[in-house]
Amino acid sequence: MTATQTPAASASEKFIPVQTRSERPASFARADFPPVTGREAEWKYTPVREVGDLLDGPLGAELPNVGNPGTAGVETSFIGRDDERLGSVHAPEDRAAAGAWESFEQALLVSISGEEEKQAVIRLNGYTGAPQAAHTFVDIAPHARGLVVLVQEGPARLAESVEIRVGEGANVTFVTIGEWADDAVDLSSHHIRVGRDAFLKHIVVSLTGRTVRLNPSVALAEPGADVEMYGLYFADSGQHLEHQVWVHHVAERTRSRVTYKGALQGENAHSVWIGDVLIGAAAIGTDTYEENRNLLLSRGPVADSIPNLEIMCGDIEGAGHASATGRFEEDQLFYLMARGIDERSARRLVVHGFLNEIIQQIGNEEITAELNERLEEELAIADHAFAAEVNA
Repeated sequence: MTATQTPAASASEKFIPVQTRSERPASFARADFPPVTGREAEWKYTPVREVGDLLDGPLGAELPNVGNPGTAGVETSFIGRDDERLGSVHAPEDRAAAGAWESFEQALLVSISGEEEKQAVIRLNGYTGAPQAAHTFVDIAPHARGLVVLVQEGPARLAESVEIRVGEGANVTFVTIGEWADDAVDLSSHHIRVGRDAFLKHIVVSLTGRTVRLNPSVALAEPGADVEMYGLYFADSGQHLEHQVWVHHVAERTRSRVTYKGALQGENAHSVWIGDVLIGAAAIGTDTYEENRNLLLSRGPVADSIPNLEIMCGDIEGAGHASATGRFEEDQLFYLMARGIDERSARRLVVHGFLNEIIQQIGNEEITAELNERLEEELAIADHAFAAEVNA
């Protein structure tokens, strides 16, 4: 392991709250992180009682089934814990990720190479449904180009880490989609390092599962590094969908754009988005902007949205953030209804238009069709909820 490691305070040491995202400790040992109470800044929005077995219990190391990408320049294999790449991007930053690190026996390696444009969809399934650990390393070669979609399917109780190393001059889109069973639980950390003059478009889609906590972090480590991060989520009654995004501008002339959009419907539907951006002291010329927008489709959902920005450099191109949560804008509905569209159809058009911005960023016809079909299923549920609300 070669990632910079800051030992977490042991459970026996006096607890001192972390004040900013940049101060969060990192360690490969679960014991270095105190037991999670739910009062910690990084856990206070998470239903920790539902994920206790992934935080504290033993985790299985069974491997999922991996579909053949069938694309030249995209290869998958399993590698042992002794592979020097593992742990080189970043050390775990919470108890769940450290437990996953200690428990996996082999990691899934996704290698992307070649300067020609390419697309690949890799489907993972066969998870046990019992508490389980997983580790994935995505190795993007210098100057590689392409689009890779990782789809995780079926029942699961999973603690996992994904490391993504983006080589110099690469230009790649990497997408993860959770096609989980209704009762699935997924605690996932994505750690990304973007090299010199490289570009990564990172997209996460969270539509299914009971509790999903997916936290992407990226270090723009070398001059000219560029990242765009997109997220799409749709929370139904009883679902908890959480994303904590962390962008660290380390080198000069780096750029980041973060756009997460979600819709919520039903009692106790809950989404969490926390967006942290740090512009380091050496990150001259940084250009960054992050936004999160949530659309509430009924009474009852709760959307927590918290953007944060730390600036340690006085010579930057620009930095900003935005957050908005609300119900339908009446002028949009009025515009459509004034043209003969009934209210229910107008609502569906508004929701689809609101979320379609993220879907269009993927650029794969197969996946776009699947997500549009899934959205139609969600909107059908929204129709029933809307009708019940009107008749109440």
